[in-house]
Amino acid sequence: MADFSWNTQSPLERALVPGHHGVTGTQVGVMLEEVRDISIVQVMARRGKVVETVKAAKKVFGVEPPSTPGTAAGRYATLIWSGPDQFIAFSARSEENHFSKLSDAFAGVASLSDQSDGRCLIRIGGPRVRQALAKFCSLDLDDRAFPSGAAATTSIDHTATNIWREVDGADGHAVFHILVFTSFADSLWHTIQDAAVEYGVQASLAHAA
Repeated sequence: MADFSWNTQSPLERALVPGHHGVTGTQVGVMLEEVRDISIVQVMARRGKVVETVKAAKKVFGVEPPSTPGTAAGRYATLIWSGPDQFIAFSARSEENHFSKLSDAFAGVASLSDQSDGRCLIRIGGPRVRQALAKFCSLDLDDRAFPSGAAATTSIDHTATNIWREVDGADGHAVFHILVFTSFADSLWHTIQDAAVEYGVQASLAHAA
């Protein structure tokens, strides 16, 4: 019987080519990153247990989960609205078994799904980020409509995604996170990069902090 060695790898192992793409020179209009080492837990309140789920979340994370499209920065994780009475707990992956702890905290009030290995996180920012996103995303990402802390569950390039905006980058420009199922990550990455090359795009790998 053959021996198998299972090695995990990113769904963007081939698609992500670090470096500058698009217009020549030093111009960089879009910063495009894959964020690895992430922990993603979907929390869904059970029927009639919304209040109890909110209380459990506040006890664990120190903040209530957003009840409308948005995010909340708590202890250990950022809570991201993902639909009525449900949210995503996003954090950096650690050696601790956070899922087991969360399962205990939400026992009897919410259903949990560990999607850490089933999702891919793409971060995009830079001075031309909105122009690039406008080519394939139908959301209004203007500051007035989608400020820091805003979130949405939407379809991007016919692909189901969660998108949220974090605090502006050090360069003062907007930064967006796009969470996508791993099986669609390669296709979406190419779509984003193709939309950004005319502005100059810097592709790189980052790790969740």
